[in-house]
Amino acid sequence: MKFGVDNLACRRGEVTVLTGVTFEVATGEALILRAPNGAGKTTLLRCLAGLTPPVAGLLNFSTEDVAYAAHADGLKAQLSVEENLQFWADIFGTRDISPAVKAFDLTNLLTRRAQDLSAGQKRRLSLSRLVLTGRAIWALDEPTVSLDTENVARFSAAVTQHLAQGGSAILATHIDLGLPSARTLDLSPYRAILHAPPTNDPFLDEAIS
Repeated sequence: MKFGVDNLACRRGEVTVLTGVTFEVATGEALILRAPNGAGKTTLLRCLAGLTPPVAGLLNFSTEDVAYAAHADGLKAQLSVEENLQFWADIFGTRDISPAVKAFDLTNLLTRRAQDLSAGQKRRLSLSRLVLTGRAIWALDEPTVSLDTENVARFSAAVTQHLAQGGSAILATHIDLGLPSARTLDLSPYRAILHAPPTNDPFLDEAIS
């Protein structure tokens, strides 16, 4: 079974940044997105997750099948680690938080409030929610930010298990995660912004160059 996009165009704000994006990802496969900063990796992931509608093209899957992990951790600061996980487990109907706790080694943090965690611990908690979603496609935007080497390995193991269970993943990352059956997609050829005229706004022109 495969999912993918055909001739997709995506925009950031009012500016189209990607056009003609076409790819397929098979069950059990990971697709690594490569491109310079500002080239549209985040924009594409948000489009796949249904957060930004495409300008053109087709998605041959439901965005309801996508679990999206962005730069922000999105935690409830006043709740404990356990309460944060239980909230999301209830939302997704999985109830049991133990797989997420085990995958990201959160047992000793369960009673600690999210606001009292280190940056790396917050990231682990945020990523652990992916295990609770039950969604087949993980769309991950620089997921290893703030993680040390040991926890990058934990994250890679969680993605590997997800793939082994029939899931798929699309990741924007600059590091080698050692994922099985991973392919790379260079988004540079799809950068529509390369052909856009100057805006005469120096800050915007620099951001999209």
